[in-house]
Amino acid sequence: MPLRFDIKRKLSARSDRVKALDVHDSEPWLLVALYSGHLNIWNYETQNIVKTIEATSNDLPIRTARFIERKSWVVCGSDDMVIRVYNYNTMDKVHSFEAHADYIRCISVHPTQSFILTSSDDMMIKLWDWNKNWACTQTFEGHTHYVMQVVFNPKDTNTFASASLDKTIRVWQMGSTQPNFTLVGHEKGVNCLDYYRGADKPYLISGADDFVAKIWDYQNKSCVQTLVGHTQNVTSVCFHADMPIIITGSEDGTIRLWHVNTYRLEFTLNYGFERVWCVAQLPGSNTLSIGYDEGAIMIKLGREQPAITMDNQGKIIWAKHSEIQQANVKALGDSPHKDGEILPLAVKDLGSCEIFPQTLVHNPNGRFVVVCGDGEYIIYTALAWRNKSFGTAEEFVWSADSSMYAIREGNSRVKIFKNFKEVQDFKPDYGVDGIYGGQLLGVKSGSGLTFYNWETTALVRRIEVAPQQVYWSDNGELVCIATEDEAFMLRYNPDVIEGTPPDEDGFEAAFDVVGEVADKVMTGVWVGDCFIYTNSENRLNYHVGGEIVTISHLDRTQYILGYIAKDSKLYLGDKDLNVTSFALKTAVLEYQTAVMRQDFETADQILPSIDEEHRTRVAQFLEKQGFKEQAMAVSVDPAHKFELALQLNDFATAYGLAVEHSSEQRWKQLSDLALRSSDFNLAKKCMFNAKDYSGLLLLASSLGDSESMVQLAELAHSAGKENIAFTAYMMLNNIPKCLQLLVETERYPEAAIMAKTYMPSEVSKILKLWQADLSKTNEKAAEALADPLQYDNLFPELQLALKAEKLLEKERSTLLPAASYPAVAPNWERDVLAETEEMLASLPEVVASPKEDEMLTAEVKEEQPVSEPEEEEKEDLFEEVPEDLGGVVGAPEMVPEPLVDVAPEPPAEEALAPAPTETPAEAVEEASEKRDLFGNSSTDFLDDMDREISELNLDDINVDDIDLDDESLFD
Repeated sequence: MPLRFDIKRKLSARSDRVKALDVHDSEPWLLVALYSGHLNIWNYETQNIVKTIEATSNDLPIRTARFIERKSWVVCGSDDMVIRVYNYNTMDKVHSFEAHADYIRCISVHPTQSFILTSSDDMMIKLWDWNKNWACTQTFEGHTHYVMQVVFNPKDTNTFASASLDKTIRVWQMGSTQPNFTLVGHEKGVNCLDYYRGADKPYLISGADDFVAKIWDYQNKSCVQTLVGHTQNVTSVCFHADMPIIITGSEDGTIRLWHVNTYRLEFTLNYGFERVWCVAQLPGSNTLSIGYDEGAIMIKLGREQPAITMDNQGKIIWAKHSEIQQANVKALGDSPHKDGEILPLAVKDLGSCEIFPQTLVHNPNGRFVVVCGDGEYIIYTALAWRNKSFGTAEEFVWSADSSMYAIREGNSRVKIFKNFKEVQDFKPDYGVDGIYGGQLLGVKSGSGLTFYNWETTALVRRIEVAPQQVYWSDNGELVCIATEDEAFMLRYNPDVIEGTPPDEDGFEAAFDVVGEVADKVMTGVWVGDCFIYTNSENRLNYHVGGEIVTISHLDRTQYILGYIAKDSKLYLGDKDLNVTSFALKTAVLEYQTAVMRQDFETADQILPSIDEEHRTRVAQFLEKQGFKEQAMAVSVDPAHKFELALQLNDFATAYGLAVEHSSEQRWKQLSDLALRSSDFNLAKKCMFNAKDYSGLLLLASSLGDSESMVQLAELAHSAGKENIAFTAYMMLNNIPKCLQLLVETERYPEAAIMAKTYMPSEVSKILKLWQADLSKTNEKAAEALADPLQYDNLFPELQLALKAEKLLEKERSTLLPAASYPAVAPNWERDVLAETEEMLASLPEVVASPKEDEMLTAEVKEEQPVSEPEEEEKEDLFEEVPEDLGGVVGAPEMVPEPLVDVAPEPPAEEALAPAPTETPAEAVEEASEKRDLFGNSSTDFLDDMDREISELNLDDINVDDIDLDDESLFD
């Protein structure tokens, strides 16, 4: 039977004439050498040029180029007889040298050593060693015409073959200057050759200008077959490394694919790019690259998935070419292996297959294996590998019943067999493009996917979908239909269809949609209600309950072989027939399956068998299903439990977790939730732990909580949050602390203004600090600041202000409850000095003694500063501030000592002496004046200003000393 596989174009790149191609081992790159002297590197997955190298300056042709992956190099030879080496990562030229006396035709890279072979029109072959600074270590002479190509023997890398226009093929040994032997048979010059990589045949192939390709047995030194069919020179030949085909390209513009065993022509390809000059393919890949006059083409032959299968006991069978091999994962025993690590399996040869295997599949009970390929199928016994049955078929599928299977013949008929005997032969209504096995027989056609009953071939359901593959669960209840870009999870209801007549599309209630995956499923398997699959992005995921969980990110394309429940492991294989495993606990999958079925009794029984390391994953699954209370009980991750407690409004659990695993973020989350729930006490605790000072300020001020405000002020002060601390102290009417903060932060102007307004007894001391700081930048401005003790004319009512301060001390130390707010007059409506005068006037009349009057005059009106001994006796509040100013805010005794000397209060007699009489006009004038806290009226201020301006001598002012940017100039 002829070979049956699809051929799809993967890359189409128009360009100048392509003289050489090479495919990178690990990157998706195709190296293209152009006749115009350029090298292009294409990414055949993205269809873009990723790198370009202008190798020759005069646009001389490049006839050969190769990757050297282990050095990250590209090496090329051109018509200027020069070999050039480039680093394809940095695009730098690594080396260049003149290699031959004529055009360079071919470069071949040794697979393991630091050698390259070059051939040229000078009829010589040379061996170069890049570890010896590209020294020529040997020259091979003997050809009498151009040497067109040289190729290393993959089975013996010390030998190589050369093709020449002298009509011969010569086989050489490295170290010898004479060829081992010469193959003669072509009638014209030989252009190309290649070695067969399989172990079963010592063959090489050559193509020549006589329009034919010849297969040679280099052990017997004889031609075994001539491939006739091309109508022009054969320019390129190749044995495919993984498929039983031979590729030949010709100047007639065609690529021909021949069967490697029968030498029958299987396919002829013509893409209209004119003459073919070269072909390239990568071992382990099913791609083929072709170079033409007008560009390059890359095609994909057949499917990439290897022919490999595993039964439910862990026995793996795969095909390597036509050889069948077996391995058993049970032989590994209990030896530990990391997830994704290649397993060291012992491989056993089972025998060979009469056809080229394209697919291998175990039947459900594992007793038989079917091999499909070349339009035929053969059923073998799995243990002895004996032929049980065979036949012709385009496709073969097993039923869930191990004794039944179906085959597709052409595009119109399906046959069903039971116990190797045909029991049904039917023709589906809409044709047959593909068939799928499982609980029901699936038939793909132009109208979609149709499911039939295996026994009766009765229609069950027609679904309008274009499937790529269909996966059934072991119990036949669930099915996954994978399409080109998504997958649908359906539940099969066989009981619903009994006794119900079908419509033209079958039974609508036969399937229920239970999930959908917006992903391209490459391979998959059901484990309970969990569907495990690999996708096009090389991720290993599983789908359960509408949620997708990623098990691993795979470093290469791998295909699911099966799941062994006893080992709790999932097994995968790659195209190189390497097998890996991933631990996937059966208990976890069973628990999730029970939850999906809402069988919580079974789930609770399974839970103790789940390790703690997997409990959090289970809890996350429960959370996504909406079972948050169960999730919190299962989870062992504190962060996850905290999040669940917040979602459940479980403040006690959340608070306990936050205390046990403290972090500012958790405290903030809990405080926000407590605020939304009006749990202010919890919110306050959380804010203190989260150091959320701004939130505490808002909360304490809103609640009128003076105790919290005191704590906040102290914490904010110690944490350097002066703005919040100042605001808190201001709300507490703790003016001394406010002044202290301003002084500590060297905000002397603000401190002086605040003292002038609220504590005039401290003005003089703060003013000295301000003058000292200001004198560092502007001494004259510092001297211009007026001290109340020295300039009593500027502060005529200082004594009254000091008395007002004393009277207000008790009022400030008593914090009023918020409920009294409507009855308290706001500060801006009060005249404190007038209130003080009224209070003093209401006191009993007392005559002051002369001695006390002299003391008052000396302390307030004296223009000289306070003497040094007196200052040493004073207590400086800003040098040593007590940490505790009286405990709870509101204590009546929490009054600091004054910062500067305050004039003593006059004797009782003087204080109570009647005020001098004044005329009604003077009283009206005085009452009409607006006064500040110190009793300064607007009239007094204007008079003082006129006096100072009149005394000012403008001739003494040096304009250069005036700094207009100095803000203190305007004070």
